[in-house]
Amino acid sequence: MTATPPSCELLAGDPDSPVILHVPHSSREIPADARSQIVLDDAGLERELDHITDSHTAAIAEAAALAAGVTPWRFVNGLSRLVVDPERFPDEREEMLAVGMGAVYTRTTHKDVLRPDGFDPEPLVERYFRPYARAMTRAVAGRLAATGRAVIIDVHSYPSAPLPYELHGDGPRPEVCLGTDSFHTPAALLDAAREAFAPCGETGLDSPFAGTYVPLEFYGERAEVSALMVEIRRDTYMTEPGGPAGPGLRDLASALATLIDTLSSKNSPSGV
Repeated sequence: MTATPPSCELLAGDPDSPVILHVPHSSREIPADARSQIVLDDAGLERELDHITDSHTAAIAEAAALAAGVTPWRFVNGLSRLVVDPERFPDEREEMLAVGMGAVYTRTTHKDVLRPDGFDPEPLVERYFRPYARAMTRAVAGRLAATGRAVIIDVHSYPSAPLPYELHGDGPRPEVCLGTDSFHTPAALLDAAREAFAPCGETGLDSPFAGTYVPLEFYGERAEVSALMVEIRRDTYMTEPGGPAGPGLRDLASALATLIDTLSSKNSPSGV
């Protein structure tokens, strides 16, 4: 854990657990160096944080970890995604560059200016993005070494109504959206998630957000690394856009704990 950069935290779970709950977008924290590069005034920044932050997802992951029979590992980003977004490609491969939201955002959720034109993202990528990626890679490697497999569960949330920046906002918006990858999301993992979250409402697939996060060292190479993105519609557990959590948080944490226990079992479904 000492090798983890201060902008993120690896919270140890059971030595025999293959599960890592990845919480990349829950924080509102912005260091002074990054704040000085953002053109919004303080009130505008707070409004943007209300819209862009996956509020209370760290609390959902924590409650699920405490409720699970086998404690999962948790990798939690301590900084806002307005500093860097650790789940975006830092180069031209990233489709969200089309709306100014690559690894370092230059536009807001409503397509207003966040950082000035011509902004150089490289210092932020070097200071925050690359150390985060290395630390997450080490965390996954640790689970592989200890258990022979790793299961990454990305814990996210999304607004009940689409925001202007969304590239695919015209599709279904179920209570729980499951984001998948053709290589890293086996059918057994998807089935387990659907069963676990069934009490929370409708579960959909890859809409309005698709895909899941796997460190590039393993991506498309190691089938022992499985991954699933869990996108929770915010009105199911909180007051939108950036208000307090409600009783739905407890139900979602319980469902996530059920999924964790299924995946942690020695008799976990084949392929997970």
